[in-house]
Amino acid sequence: MKELLRTTDPTVIAFAEALLRSEDIEVFALDVHMSILDGSLGILPQRLMVLDCDLFMARAIMADHDIPTS
Repeated sequence: MKELLRTTDPTVIAFAEALLRSEDIEVFALDVHMSILDGSLGILPQRLMVLDCDLFMARAIMADHDIPTS
């Protein structure tokens, strides 16, 4: 899997996941529950991962919606 997106904004992760799943691209969010370690401040970024073969298409979808990728 490759990292597509890294952000501290949980709404961006949710929106990106919805966009990618609607295009049948498998996604996996990492570090979602890390807020326990930072005291729920939201300073630790979450990552969105996609399969290697889906990375090009996922980046194109993110670019169409003005979501910056890694």
